Amino acid sequence: MTQVLLTGFGAWAGSDANPSGLVAHAFEGKTLAGAQVSVVTPPNYFKEMIPFTAAEIDRLKPDVVIMMGEFCGRGLITVERLGQNLIDATRYGMGDSAGERPQGEPVVPGGPAAYYATLPIRAMVKAMREAGIPADISDTGGTFGCNLLMYGVLHHIAVNKLPIRAGWVHLPSLPATAALDENLGLPSMALETQIAGLEAGIIAAVEHPTDIDVPIKSNFQL
Repeated sequence: MTQVLLTGFGAWAGSDANPSGLVAHAFEGKTLAGAQVSVVTPPNYFKEMIPFTAAEIDRLKPDVVIMMGEFCGRGLITVERLGQNLIDATRYGMGDSAGERPQGEPVVPGGPAAYYATLPIRAMVKAMREAGIPADISDTGGTFGCNLLMYGVLHHIAVNKLPIRAGWVHLPSLPATAALDENLGLPSMALETQIAGLEAGIIAAVEHPTDIDVPIKSNFQL
């Protein structure tokens, strides 16, 4: 049976209601398109999240890894195209749960400048849109913890030549976050909508070993 590993963060980096962990755990133990889903929650520390997740990948031996995080300011689900070898936390004015704020540092010293996601990103976005969920491909995943973990996992898979397809999905903030006085006007999406979008995306990732070759229209750059 195909094994899918989902990752999602708990509360951190200014988000008391991080949708990624809530969405991930909604699928824990479920079977989708014949694939068994497992869930892990990476620690909220830059120095620990890659080793922890890499160890869980080696333990669980999934066929597909879909990592998730929150991207405040986006109103749709975005599937990342690449992870870059850079962490630059100070530009966000935030750090990890230990207060670490690396600036302009490589995720992996001497590693490639970037890795492309190996998920079928077009197929996933198309499936989400067909399910009525706003979604798009993103060409920039930022330079904070999400990009760090995406790059680190793709690097782990590449150097160890693991037969695993992996990538990242960014989720909008939840309505409760957007309702806070300091966040009024922030785009948001209901948890149930996010879960429905990820279900369509997971099924597409399982059913498409290679990506579809069709245009995915976007109205703006992400």
